[in-house]
Amino acid sequence: MAQTLSQLGHLFVQTIPTVIFVFFLFIILDRWFFRPVTNVLKRREEETTGALARAREQAAAAEAKAKEYEAALAAARQEVYRQREAARRATLQEREEMLKKAREHSDALLREAQAALAAEVESAKRELEKVSHTLAQEIAEVVLEGGAPAPGPGGVRP
Repeated sequence: MAQTLSQLGHLFVQTIPTVIFVFFLFIILDRWFFRPVTNVLKRREEETTGALARAREQAAAAEAKAKEYEAALAAARQEVYRQREAARRATLQEREEMLKKAREHSDALLREAQAALAAEVESAKRELEKVSHTLAQEIAEVVLEGGAPAPGPGGVRP
């Protein structure tokens, strides 16, 4: 057993330079490789997280802008509908006014025509009255004279 312990001690002494070499290698790799790689990975993760956060913020801002746009569009549509309705009402009112003026004008023309017709009827009545009075006198004269006068030229009696 003493021999085994002696061999283990000798083996331990031979492995000390390897252990020291591995320890220095670990320190060198840690400082020149692992730390820079770890730092790069941390920065990349931070930048990715930041980019994702910025993307979320931009998406939220874009969604808010889209909602504002939709609200503005709805308001614009409402305004257009309101203007159309106002124009339609104005057109209807204008049409009603034109119809009213046309009715008034036609009523005035009708009254004038009725007045002219009434005047013509009165004139015709007066003329008929004169002609009938004249004819009555002529008939009375013919009857009282005893005969009918001879027809004149064209078959007309004097």
